[in-house]
Amino acid sequence: MINQDFFLALEDLEREKGISKEAFISALEDALVIAYKKSTGTSGRVVMKLSPEKKSIKIYSVRSVVEEVLDPEKEISVEDAQQIKKSYKAGDEVTVEIISKSFGRIAAQTAKQVLMQKLREIEHENTVNEFEDREGELMTCTVRRIEAGNVYVEIGGNQIEGVILPRDQVPGEKYELNQKLNVYVKKVKNIGKNAQIMVSRTANGLVKRLFENEVPEIKQGVVSIKSVAREPGQRTKIAIYGEDPMVDAVGACVGNKGARVNSIVEQLGGEKIDIILWSENPLEYISKALSPARVVKVIQTGEQSAMAIVPDDKLSLAIGRSGQNARLAVRLTGWKIDVKSESVAIAELGAEEIGTLEEQE
Repeated sequence: MINQDFFLALEDLEREKGISKEAFISALEDALVIAYKKSTGTSGRVVMKLSPEKKSIKIYSVRSVVEEVLDPEKEISVEDAQQIKKSYKAGDEVTVEIISKSFGRIAAQTAKQVLMQKLREIEHENTVNEFEDREGELMTCTVRRIEAGNVYVEIGGNQIEGVILPRDQVPGEKYELNQKLNVYVKKVKNIGKNAQIMVSRTANGLVKRLFENEVPEIKQGVVSIKSVAREPGQRTKIAIYGEDPMVDAVGACVGNKGARVNSIVEQLGGEKIDIILWSENPLEYISKALSPARVVKVIQTGEQSAMAIVPDDKLSLAIGRSGQNARLAVRLTGWKIDVKSESVAIAELGAEEIGTLEEQE
């Protein structure tokens, strides 16, 4: 019914699927009991014992010793029990090995079906336990199939399936079978008896984790990431801060000849990245956030709102194509920003209201 190859495969199963040998054997014993009962029609108590050491499987019938037998499949009389062993008395249990030749192909197939279900449950539990602690992490995956707009990937040591939904895919990014990708683990979803790992290529967290991987100073806590604003596939602004004044925070993130930031850009498929030095002064922070445009002055116009004044010839650069640069600056800083050219600002507010326009440091 089960040959030696099965027992030899247990260790491979444990290594490849992360399912312990003990859990597998327990599941198989339960499955074989169900299969045996189905194939023989018995309703009595049956116990299976698998021994990997002896590479054997034994089937036992277990019946209770009673004075009067009402169910022969579950009970045995004191007299009959004492013929097996004289010391048996009412209330004891008699365990007898069953030598069954009828437990053949049909029973084995039934056992396989039940067993596979139990293994899926164990694998599901292992998946949930592994990935619940990995939400928010960066992981490498391999594209395995693309269906109905969803990209299904193989992720983690146990080759678990993850999915990149259309909303988590970078517009214009092409995915191919066997392609290696860095993804951000968003969430583990429990769907009935299945677990689905939701991963993303568009999350801000992906950029943050890539910088943590590439820049040792961030891992060490010398440089910290304050904020990330992103339009996936096009442009990202990341605000960083140097905890140690002796360390060039921007330089650390850029790397020698741009090696570090270029590596991240490549992993993001060419997405442009602006590295902004965070400031506790919100007006100064806004000025830097509008990079690469040069800002002449920032005036606070209300709670969490400001006017950024730029040279007339830099207005389009400050706003960006389709307003992208200004939009990302708003997301990065959390402030409402009204970008104005010098001439328009003076015409609207007057030179006295604005004061002397001097380029902000």
